[in-house]
Amino acid sequence: MKDSTTSSLLTKNKVEKISTEDLLQQQDYMEAIKAFARLTYESVYVIDYEKMAFEYVSENPLFLCGYSPKEVLDLGYEFYFKNVPEKDLILLSLINEAGFDFFAKLPGIEKKHYSITYDFHLISQEGKPMLINHKLTPLFLTGEGKMWKAMCVVSLSHHQQSGNICIYKQGTDELWALDITTKIWKKSEKPKLSKREIEILQLHAQGLTINQIAEKIFVAPDTVKYYRRRIFERLEVNNMVEALSRAVNNKII
Repeated sequence: MKDSTTSSLLTKNKVEKISTEDLLQQQDYMEAIKAFARLTYESVYVIDYEKMAFEYVSENPLFLCGYSPKEVLDLGYEFYFKNVPEKDLILLSLINEAGFDFFAKLPGIEKKHYSITYDFHLISQEGKPMLINHKLTPLFLTGEGKMWKAMCVVSLSHHQQSGNICIYKQGTDELWALDITTKIWKKSEKPKLSKREIEILQLHAQGLTINQIAEKIFVAPDTVKYYRRRIFERLEVNNMVEALSRAVNNKII
């Protein structure tokens, strides 16, 4: 049975030859973006900084605020002005200025390794503020090293307020947090958890209770509670929802 399964995995859809015409499909990067949007619950959109417009907006409803993807696409930057509270628009302006100043100082070849994440409010279709987490990473750079196009991913924030602005470097533990008052980026490292703490976080992510986790890893419930307290301290959060969010954002789990 194993040999049959292995054979099927390796041969069922094996492609023998790619035509020149097929190879040209690689130039249409937008198909990859759309495929990613189909797989995630998060909202995805692409910014074109040459046109100062949106190039793509996914159908995922979180970011749309009741509009259709085409309507958001047509609105472009006007979408922010219509659906972000004044206080958070000021915050976005600050993030934009500080973020691109940071980006401009990076070596050209490394710029694609960096991404930024922050939280701000959108006004829902019912007129209620909704705190979202916004991640942005470069897709294409110009020959001068400026960001030409960027992909953005939007999900619900697990924080209590706007801000929480951080830049991450892919493949490292390095991160920079923006002090909004001084407008200075402060470098630090991603929080580190022990193997046991990561295991307990993963089990919580699966929906297990403290007692179920204790039974699964053969410890007392009080031991699980002890590890939870350590996780909260190391991640600087107050509850498990925030812990899971920070762990995911920091690629700890």
